[in-house]
Amino acid sequence: MAELPLTGSKQMGNEAPHEPPELLWAPRAWIGGKWQDAVLLRVGADGNWAEIQIGADAAPQAVVLGGPALPGLVNAHSHCFQRAFAAMAERRSLEEDDFWTWRERMYQVALRIDPQQQRAIAAQLFLEMVRGGYTQVCEFHYLHNDTDGRDYTEDRVRMARGIVEAAHEVGIGLTLLPALYERAGFSQPSLREDQRRFRADADAVVAMRDALRASPPYDAQVAAKPSPLNVGLAVHSLRTATPAGLNRLLAQGDDAPIHIHVAEQFQEVDDCLSATGLRPIEWLCRHTALDRRWQLVHATHSSPGEIEAIARSGAGVVLCPSTEANLADGVTDLTGWLKQGVPLSVGSDSQVTRSAMEELRLLEYAQRLTKRVRCVAAAPQQQQPSTAERLWSRALEGGAQAAGFARWGLQVGARADLLVVDTNTPALLGVPASYTLDALVFSSPIRPFRDTLVAGRWVTRNHHCSAADRIGARFVDAMQQIWQGKVD
Repeated sequence: MAELPLTGSKQMGNEAPHEPPELLWAPRAWIGGKWQDAVLLRVGADGNWAEIQIGADAAPQAVVLGGPALPGLVNAHSHCFQRAFAAMAERRSLEEDDFWTWRERMYQVALRIDPQQQRAIAAQLFLEMVRGGYTQVCEFHYLHNDTDGRDYTEDRVRMARGIVEAAHEVGIGLTLLPALYERAGFSQPSLREDQRRFRADADAVVAMRDALRASPPYDAQVAAKPSPLNVGLAVHSLRTATPAGLNRLLAQGDDAPIHIHVAEQFQEVDDCLSATGLRPIEWLCRHTALDRRWQLVHATHSSPGEIEAIARSGAGVVLCPSTEANLADGVTDLTGWLKQGVPLSVGSDSQVTRSAMEELRLLEYAQRLTKRVRCVAAAPQQQQPSTAERLWSRALEGGAQAAGFARWGLQVGARADLLVVDTNTPALLGVPASYTLDALVFSSPIRPFRDTLVAGRWVTRNHHCSAADRIGARFVDAMQQIWQGKVD
């Protein structure tokens, strides 16, 4: 299928700078788990897909996309402030270095960041995410308080507002998840001094959720229209939540997503066993009414029985391969999750990688290294021989659940998001069209996506974002402030 515009149609990039398109035509598009040719897509006034036609001619008023169209993925787990720490913990001065020593260094960065710096960091991160294949991000937010640990009394959600404003400035969709954080560990009744910014009991978390829902904040000077905002709840982890606090939080929950870190580290599993007699996932299954609202982040150290229990509950799992590798967490039982049909999504977590393709590639490669077989995630017996296509499809579906969407992707009624593949990226040169996703995931590096649409509005076009220079300059300034005098 030729990718040149038909006579009378508008070529991608010729429309007015901020003109939302109403009609798009893609030479190829990923719909229903496979590539379809000649796809016409109409954006409704509500920012959702109003009509999708396969095998259609390009209408005269349609914007013709400059490459194949993919639905955007959900980044289902992010701590945006940790973008300021990416690459800053890759040196070792002690005899051993692990998750817990990394955490000590990360805390010191968390104690320095103010609300304006948080916004600057988040905006740069979100722009990188959009270019890397994400059109929605689930922000697991626990940097709540001022640097001295006190509430921002004039605005309890001041730190969260910076994240929302950054999402609006970039144009990415946001699911914001204020997190319960009450204690330092199972046997510690209070927080450590260096955890003071994280403190939030159940009532505080619910109050933050309600405040954010009541008046979604955005700066009209940088966002002509607010980007989509969902607000749910998070529990940092079982070790940081008291049973009473967890129960109180869940009693005030609703249909929105609930995310929790669980079973990321062996020590966490051992500590939970010592304190409760149960493994973390086992404890959750016995003491909470898990359902499809729940997302278990990492779940790295899980037993077959726990995986079966999660499958029965309808809850999902968020895997963060780049962070789990960087922090030496371990390797998840991907085949177990896939076999049981548990909803899966991916997240960037500590931000050492901001590319959806890299997360999917690392997820598969970790399995190959440990199992010493290839194409682990493929399922030829289910007519899914492509590893990349199966992982993409599962991440697409699981990410929608993680972010709180009933519909997602290129389907009528779903939000009008899409990614336009840059066919000039070296990874795709000479590759048959049917192998596009295989090449995007497993032939690296690739160029960022050519164009990105979120809720029917362009965020990037022909690799350009009008706010990129402003966002980058603020990020550099914030990094200089945070790291001044702190680098050897």
